Amino acid sequence: MTTTSTPSLPIYLDYAATTPVDNRVADVMQRYLTVDQLFANPASRSHMLGWQAEQAVEQARRQVADTIGADPREIVWTSGATEADNLALIGYMRANRERGMHLVTSIIEHKAIVDTAKALESEGFEVTWLTPGEDGRTTPEQLRAAMRDDTALVSLMAVNNELGSINDIAALAEVAHEFGAVFHTDAAQAVGRIPLDVTALGIDLMSLSGHKSYGPKGVGALYVKRHPDIRLEALIHGGGHERGMRSGTLPTHQIAGMGEAFALMQQQHAEDQAHIAGLQKRFLRGLDELDGVVANTPLDQAVPNILNLAFEGIDGESLLMALRDVAVSTGSACNSASVDPSYVLLGVGVPRALALSSLRFSFGRFTSENDIDHALTLIRHAVTGLRTPPR
Repeated sequence: MTTTSTPSLPIYLDYAATTPVDNRVADVMQRYLTVDQLFANPASRSHMLGWQAEQAVEQARRQVADTIGADPREIVWTSGATEADNLALIGYMRANRERGMHLVTSIIEHKAIVDTAKALESEGFEVTWLTPGEDGRTTPEQLRAAMRDDTALVSLMAVNNELGSINDIAALAEVAHEFGAVFHTDAAQAVGRIPLDVTALGIDLMSLSGHKSYGPKGVGALYVKRHPDIRLEALIHGGGHERGMRSGTLPTHQIAGMGEAFALMQQQHAEDQAHIAGLQKRFLRGLDELDGVVANTPLDQAVPNILNLAFEGIDGESLLMALRDVAVSTGSACNSASVDPSYVLLGVGVPRALALSSLRFSFGRFTSENDIDHALTLIRHAVTGLRTPPR
């Protein structure tokens, strides 16, 4: 009898691109899909099945709100953090033209912010592009110098998706508020990695993602502070869902999954962070024997799950190809088709040669010590091989 073996999967060290859905989350999602389950449209309020679906949506809304210290009424469902970023920037700037036409952001934001800000420039809005320091962080002093009387909105991310660097959100929000501006942050990489309390941090708008936190892809949310001065112009029309800010039939199974994923991130924060911090230390120790490894990530000012490293004298794409059995990236998944060096690394002053030699490793809840050890063996072998001149 002939048996067919299943090929082994690569070691997954690309959690910053996406996380696997936690089995407990998948179990919750299964309840809202088929004819013998709660599959109904949550906007169908004329029968019990619709009410039950709506209850699931509202439970998830509360789970997400509880994770960030918000009121459930302040959570607006979207298709992901990219849409949330678009709604925050375009929706706010268009709705508040009379307040000011000026937006402040940074050159190393996620493309969902960078490209959206450029789109606003094409509409006649003005954008000031801040250049963070070598640590990937924007200082309150930099922000204060950029603020103007007509600054309507400031958008600076909580955790950088390529470097893992953490911004001092509370201090930045305070500066924005000094000038009467609203403060937005993209927190897709921050949930469960750093403390997030929108009131304590002074956040007015915050973008969230399901699939960066062991939830499903295709769902996200925008926190919108309940305040008369914070108005958004809808980008998607038809039906007036989500208090008129985002129309469209809600995907109950995805929303329920995101809610459960956020609840688990809150419950397991200490456990997850201790596990991942241990993995990072193990990984860095394992690279000690290799010369010319440069950390682009500011290790003392970053989340432990993201580690951006340069391997001197080696082309990053060549190293990526040599590591066929390790799933890593040269930067953001949204920019991975480009052969140019990471705009984030160049933006914080990494020399072009080093930027081209860099890879991003990211760990997560399901990464094991065996994964780290096996990956280290493959990395050491690949780096040594690429640095050895041909005979």
